[in-house]
Amino acid sequence: MSLLLLQLFNGLSLSSILLLIAIGLSITFGLMNVMNMAHGEFIMIGAYMAYLVQKWFQSYMPASAFGWYFVVSLGVAFVVAFAIGWLLEVLLIRFMYGRPLDSLLATWGVSLALQQIARSIFGAPNVAVKAPQWLEGGLHVTTDLILPYKRLFIIGLVALCIFIIYLYLYHSAGGRRMRAVMQNREMAACLGISTRRVDAQSFAFGSAMAGIAGCALSLLGPIGPTIGTYYIVDAFMVVVLGGIGKLIGTVAGALGIGVFNTALEYTTSATLGKVLVFTLIIAFLQWKPMGLVTIRSRSLD
Repeated sequence: MSLLLLQLFNGLSLSSILLLIAIGLSITFGLMNVMNMAHGEFIMIGAYMAYLVQKWFQSYMPASAFGWYFVVSLGVAFVVAFAIGWLLEVLLIRFMYGRPLDSLLATWGVSLALQQIARSIFGAPNVAVKAPQWLEGGLHVTTDLILPYKRLFIIGLVALCIFIIYLYLYHSAGGRRMRAVMQNREMAACLGISTRRVDAQSFAFGSAMAGIAGCALSLLGPIGPTIGTYYIVDAFMVVVLGGIGKLIGTVAGALGIGVFNTALEYTTSATLGKVLVFTLIIAFLQWKPMGLVTIRSRSLD
């Protein structure tokens, strides 16, 4: 029973990380039909923000305040990734609307450039982020089952982010404008909604969510210029499986991939488990090519 609960917890932990990475990509892809291959580099930006805030606290803040550095780094990662995402949308992405292949190539070039910039600033070797004292250790459920505080914190952080995004999308004027543009861009523009502004805000917000994901990933291991490339394929799988532009679909897709991936890797091997997950996703998309949840509207029909 302890082993089963541990595998379920590992699957939930992986699902929460994939969800935090994919949620911004789902909004961007669903709203603007832009395949952002630089999404992984915004994860890298968030991770390095955690590293910089940690160094700043170690140099300029008293030792008693060090435990708060990670909370501050979450806000810094959000703001910096939001600003860079907005700048990227203004300078490049807005000229790629309706051109998915061109956007894929352009953002892939941006990802390579961002990786090289990170190597020039921080160096090629990976760097480590020390977790605060209150995240060390784990919750002892049984003698054989210990749940790390780091992963519990990430699960709680993801749940909080999903709740905030839900409130924004379904209970705010900005969220209603975003959903209107996603469902029928021409009609939304006729009603006076600035689709350009909505696109810029949505792309920047999706980039900021990737920054928070990178900040959370810094708790689990060393970070480097290529940290985002390890997760970008899984993030696209979550978006495609869950359905474009639906929050509940992204949640379901991340949960399914995380749990199945952990279970199959435990019963087989890491490589074979990944192959089996890909195979199951392909078979499912043959049955439901639009994913688990789809947007229903006259314009899309």
